[in-house]
Amino acid sequence: MLRSSLERSLIEHCSPVLAGLKAANLLSYVCEDLREVEGFLQKEGRELAEKGVALAILRKKENRLLLYVYREELLKALLERPAIREFLEGYGYKESSIAYSLRRLGERLGRKEEFPHEIGVFLDYPLGDVKGFIENQGRNCKCTGCWKVYCDECEAKRTFQKFEQCRQFYLMRFLAGCNVVQLAAGGL
Repeated sequence: MLRSSLERSLIEHCSPVLAGLKAANLLSYVCEDLREVEGFLQKEGRELAEKGVALAILRKKENRLLLYVYREELLKALLERPAIREFLEGYGYKESSIAYSLRRLGERLGRKEEFPHEIGVFLDYPLGDVKGFIENQGRNCKCTGCWKVYCDECEAKRTFQKFEQCRQFYLMRFLAGCNVVQLAAGGL
């Protein structure tokens, strides 16, 4: 039961990452037994890593975990972009390595004062949209889809459509019997 529930959630929320269309996504997952989920993630994580997909638990609380699913190569390239590095430095990120950046993000997620809206960068949202969200406090966007859009509305809508088509295709393949590892790019 856990396997199919968690796999379905991964596919519904992270299929663009599995397909290699997006660097990363977040999944908030509620479960009865965190140890069972961690065991599942360890096993599946090893198999997914062979396909370039990594899993990191950013936060655990009672029966809920915040799982970060990412493509290491895409995230590394994203974090090394000069504009992204400069932006993240403003939030106290001193390095651009994945390990450091995720540790810092996890620390910031654990604080109560303010939500770390720079997380949009880690989710591969356009930097202009992340900055627009922060500057406008989430208001006055041009449109909303996978994220709130403040800059290139047409490009964002094309991306939203591509991600939705991917999600539907992956869900169809999952319901036909493919597992999450098989669906990671190259496994179709």
